[in-house]
Amino acid sequence: MKRTLVAALLLGAAILIAQQSTPPAAQSGGRGASGRSGGQGRGPAQVVIIPRPGVPVADADQRALHTGLTRLNSRIDALKGNPHLADVQIFEKAVRYALDGNEFFTQEEVFRAKELLRMGTDRADELAKGDAPWTRATGLVVRGYVSKIDGSVQPYGLVVPPTFAPEKPHHWRVDTWFHGRTETLSEVNFLWDRIQNPGQFQPRDTIVVHLYGRFCNGSVFAGEVDAFEALDDVKKNYYVDENRILVRGFSMGGASAWHIGAHYGTQFAAVAPGAGYAETMEFTGQTRRGVQLMWFEDKLQHLTNATDYAGDFFNVPVIAYNGDQDAQKQAADIMEKNMAEEGLTLSRVIGKNIGHAYTPEAIVQLNEMLDAIASKGRDQWPKMVRFTTWTLRYNRMRWVVVDGLEKHWERARVDAAIEGDHTISAKTSNVSAVSFDFGTGARALNPAMKVSVVLDGQTLTANGPLTDGSWTGHFRKNGGKWAVADDDSKALRKRHELQGPIDDAFFDSFLMVRPTGTPMNDTVGNWTKSEQEHAIKMWRTQMRGDAPVKDDTAVTDADIAASNLVLWGDPQSNKVLARIAAKLPVQWTSDAITLGSRRFSSATNAPVMIYPNPLNPKKYVVINSGMTMREYSESNNALQVAYLPDYAVVDLTTPPDARWPGKIAVAGFFDEAWQLQTNDGK
Repeated sequence: MKRTLVAALLLGAAILIAQQSTPPAAQSGGRGASGRSGGQGRGPAQVVIIPRPGVPVADADQRALHTGLTRLNSRIDALKGNPHLADVQIFEKAVRYALDGNEFFTQEEVFRAKELLRMGTDRADELAKGDAPWTRATGLVVRGYVSKIDGSVQPYGLVVPPTFAPEKPHHWRVDTWFHGRTETLSEVNFLWDRIQNPGQFQPRDTIVVHLYGRFCNGSVFAGEVDAFEALDDVKKNYYVDENRILVRGFSMGGASAWHIGAHYGTQFAAVAPGAGYAETMEFTGQTRRGVQLMWFEDKLQHLTNATDYAGDFFNVPVIAYNGDQDAQKQAADIMEKNMAEEGLTLSRVIGKNIGHAYTPEAIVQLNEMLDAIASKGRDQWPKMVRFTTWTLRYNRMRWVVVDGLEKHWERARVDAAIEGDHTISAKTSNVSAVSFDFGTGARALNPAMKVSVVLDGQTLTANGPLTDGSWTGHFRKNGGKWAVADDDSKALRKRHELQGPIDDAFFDSFLMVRPTGTPMNDTVGNWTKSEQEHAIKMWRTQMRGDAPVKDDTAVTDADIAASNLVLWGDPQSNKVLARIAAKLPVQWTSDAITLGSRRFSSATNAPVMIYPNPLNPKKYVVINSGMTMREYSESNNALQVAYLPDYAVVDLTTPPDARWPGKIAVAGFFDEAWQLQTNDGK
């Protein structure tokens, strides 16, 4: 453990490059999955650190930028509490991140930064006068919000139609647009582009939301949450028709559209991916090369592969686009295959004689098809729902909500239908709890009658809908038989947003807790310190936020109530970890780490894990891990997936590298009651 982290990463990168061959351009995606045309470029075996180092910035320019930041920050401090303050802070953060992170990639960007500081100062001056004219503007507008995850300010762009008039409320169609891979898409460059470029698609009487997605991660994890936080901010500031929200994107943005559409189709009227990728193994060429994943990696593919959720497009229209000469047609090809296996037909628009781009004819065709769908809107309460999932992270489709699985990472299904005016019939597999949730205003059921629910052939009766048309029925399987569910909110079990794996903690508010005590030994102490620094850096560069950090002695009851706690160190060095160590299923003493009958020496091993926090079981506690994807994944967006399950023991005699935090001695998933499984991995 004497090597520095940088040396270890370089060693790991060299090993990976030496051991794996680069797939051909047609399979690799490289940067193209999303940015370089046609999937050309480096293959996924090559470790590429993004964003790359920027160009030198002259001393005079640095002084001017620092002066501008100081001026803008003084105005921001005077405006605290203003509801539109984030619309100013996006400019300050953009320039500060570029300056502090060495992220000016061309000299032109220095000029852009100065202009952005001027724009931010102008906005601050307007707010000081009690006005915010950009909130009433049409055309290109940039705005921001404060993320619940890390308190960071995140930007998004808007194209507001010329027919918009705030004094005349109108419920607008909204198209969300996911951008392609651009390895230099700093906040400076994103804001500049969103001020200058309306994009290829500007449907009539539609607000187009251009999502930042926290840089270049294919809209997974915090990038995934960004889409919904930005959309929520739009809904707060504009009248939005909830049933006319569409998902669109191209290249990496096409992959984002596949991901968001497949996993969250319940919220959208239509999905229109252009090129991109829809899964990991075939797109990156690993299937062709015979690459064997560790068993838990293979299961974790079910978290992000859109192909595994292909059946959910029964519930939301999807229209895929690709050029006929584009290597990234592979995404639509494989989704077409998987949808066909579900009895579904994928609608496709194909550009003729073109690679990684739209043809003018295809743009017209796509617009006509999507306009027709948008005019009809989403059917929020359809008579029939077909839903498939592999995890309670993604647990809803229209009025069907899966509340429990018999076993995570195996396919679960619910096929449900409304029969007549008061009967719901559903067939399930791998489901232990389900709800049928009809919100206020739903008229799919007769409020005058009791609701009859036929679950897997078993008939249950519940009270009828309320007079406003709303009704929710909860059902749980006990001993193989269904029953109306009692409140078990205090039971320790896997449930939506409390089901793992480790990366799930970073979908919501988290706090990294730094140890202040003496570690059990130097090996563990040095490793946990290095891994914490690595996690903070990865969050900053890949998720574009400053990870919240507190000393263990400073953690409050309010912190425990509000956030997932990421505890670094060991039970001797971290006081919060010491408080809960005896209540965790993995025991860690100065002698050994014990997982059931398995024991590992504490001198050369350390556990990483996620678990409901014993101090607040509604939130997670994470031990010694940030996001589990590392530098290895930065070369290809399709590699930006979860790498570790619910728990692992790391052998520290092998130093961290670009893929792993050390040698994975053992790893696994807790069962549905958050207990160790004796046969995990078999």
